[in-house]
Amino acid sequence: MKMHTLSDREIEILKLIVSEFSSFEIAEKLNISVRTVDSHRRNIIEKTGVKSLIGLYKYALLNKIVEI
Repeated sequence: MKMHTLSDREIEILKLIVSEFSSFEIAEKLNISVRTVDSHRRNIIEKTGVKSLIGLYKYALLNKIVEI
């Protein structure tokens, strides 16, 4: 798991992803397009080096982005 710095927007989207919001729901909530959400999601995965949603949860927990 890579330890790269995520942008504020990527962190915001990561929090919503691990809170089980869909790309459509995130787009609606942040007033952006689904395509933009998916682009941020790809960037998050690339920067963190995770391979699954579980990896995103683990990354978010280990980096204190979210709490249990």
